[in-house]
Amino acid sequence: MLDHLAEGPASAPPLLLGPSLGTSYALWDKVAPELSIGHRVIRWNLPGHGGSAAELIGPGATVGDLAGLVLALADSLGVERFAYAGVSLGGAVGLHLAVHHPERVSSLAVVCSSAHFNGAKAWEERAALVRAEGLAKLAASADERWFTPGFTVPELVRDHRDADPGAYAACCDALAAFDLRDRLGEISAPTLLIAGRQDPATPPAHLREIADAVPDATLTELPGASHLAPAERPEAVLTALRAHFDGGAERGMAVRREVLGDAHVDRAQGRQTPFTARFQDFISRYAWGEIWTDETLSRRERSMITLTALVAHGHYEELAMHVRAARRNGLTPDEIGAVLLQTAVYCGVPAANSAFAAAQRVLAEEDGTTV
Repeated sequence: MLDHLAEGPASAPPLLLGPSLGTSYALWDKVAPELSIGHRVIRWNLPGHGGSAAELIGPGATVGDLAGLVLALADSLGVERFAYAGVSLGGAVGLHLAVHHPERVSSLAVVCSSAHFNGAKAWEERAALVRAEGLAKLAASADERWFTPGFTVPELVRDHRDADPGAYAACCDALAAFDLRDRLGEISAPTLLIAGRQDPATPPAHLREIADAVPDATLTELPGASHLAPAERPEAVLTALRAHFDGGAERGMAVRREVLGDAHVDRAQGRQTPFTARFQDFISRYAWGEIWTDETLSRRERSMITLTALVAHGHYEELAMHVRAARRNGLTPDEIGAVLLQTAVYCGVPAANSAFAAAQRVLAEEDGTTV
């Protein structure tokens, strides 16, 4: 059986994470712990990588053989249906599972991977080289194949060097024979494609090809990411995977757009960077995906509460945004004025004075007058 690591509540929805060739499940170290908050995360190692036995595959292996090992692992853990995310060869395994075993895959994310790997020749040559000389020479060039200049993860490079040459070569055989382009239209699982814009191995065009063929697939391109995006840009990968697998961020984004308007949300998303990505995800997931979607209070009531809280803390720029939101949620100018008048009693007259000024500017813009 494949070596694996399980994290998260046993009762949570299962999520399997597949590695790339030459790495171990350590590839997911900066992503899996966060995903395991809401999922039963199961990371697995390729044969001959990490703790997985090299004898699990041999020369002439196929991606289908690897997918069979993954299904055997899932069966041994009592997992019938699962979400799946995989990088490179691990992503190819996910595509194979989604095509050939659609009843097992509830949702799919393919990261820095492809429906084909540029033909057989290069992989056959690499397999022959590794069988003859081992992995030391290939591992020496791992950084330039895997990461943007100046970035490295020594643990993953060590995994590459320490992998079993025979099993590694058999995985090369699998990549050489892999081509699912004519079957992509059969994939029915909700599918996310994540591309690293600086990925030389599976450039964004490979992910676009999948996105164009898989019904309703979504493509995300990550700037500053090469082939091992979960290691190099973990925050951005985590944000994308959470939105895809959890749905909370997706529901929240829909409500956020309804309340704040597309123009505001598009501006916020356009300013997003890897540094702010987790905060944007937090806002969409929790503020908009859980609080604003709770039907205990109406959106009108939530707007009144929000206006009051913003006045109390002096957040007048945010107040202007939520005055616009309050209008979308059905509050009249008179009702907004009544809310602000009440804040004069409980938050103070100077705070209410500033709030009225901010609100008046917004309402004047709305009816086309000037102040």
